[in-house]
Amino acid sequence: MSIAAAIIVSGVDIYHGAGHQRFHAVRQADLTVAPRETFGLVGGSGSGKSTLLRVLAGLSSNWTGTITLAGQSLPPGKRPPRSYHRHAQMVFQDPYASLNPRHTVDRILAEGLVLHGFADVEPRIRNLLDQVGLGPRFRFRYPHELSGGQRQRVAIARAIALEPDVLLLDEPTSALDASVQAEILNLLMAIRRERPVTCVFVSHDLAVIAHLCDRVAVMQQGAIVERLSGDDLVARRVQHPYTRQLLAASEGLSG
Repeated sequence: MSIAAAIIVSGVDIYHGAGHQRFHAVRQADLTVAPRETFGLVGGSGSGKSTLLRVLAGLSSNWTGTITLAGQSLPPGKRPPRSYHRHAQMVFQDPYASLNPRHTVDRILAEGLVLHGFADVEPRIRNLLDQVGLGPRFRFRYPHELSGGQRQRVAIARAIALEPDVLLLDEPTSALDASVQAEILNLLMAIRRERPVTCVFVSHDLAVIAHLCDRVAVMQQGAIVERLSGDDLVARRVQHPYTRQLLAASEGLSG
């Protein structure tokens, strides 16, 4: 059954802490992402973009409002059921921190497949390693034996292993060297072409966002202040002063 929208976020407020320490991190966020669309969330540090992504991934429960992802309603104030993670998977900024250092690549990829009841684990692992450009020689290595780019390829393989409807990408290239960044971006673009997956890409780099994304939401101090297409961003057809500031600070943004 097809769905009209892969993600619907309506009136979402997100908080950090409690009591006097409570901080209103995201305010009344509204957005809709179409199936197979690549949607960008852009803004400076502390704008709320990664906070919103973590809620979409089911990793934070301190929020109110309404979220529907791949036809599944995300319960506010509660952690989602395990089945939710078949629909939404996340790739984190730091590939070393996101991988268990005590596990081999084989075990890292196998865990989710076994947990979610996939029967053909062995051929899936081989295929995943091929898909992300690593191959069988990396299968039994540990994260510390890999470069930063190789670790991020493992993290991407883990994320796509469950064939999720939505892939959530939290600045997946920002911790990598410039030459490796391009390789990872090319890999993500290939995955987007080959798989029926919806992507939400968080970045402070407008050049990356403009290159990858169909539409963009600009966040400032927890609020979405502007929405525009990727083409509008490249052509600098922007309205909000904060978006203009981001453009002025961004290098390499061109059509």
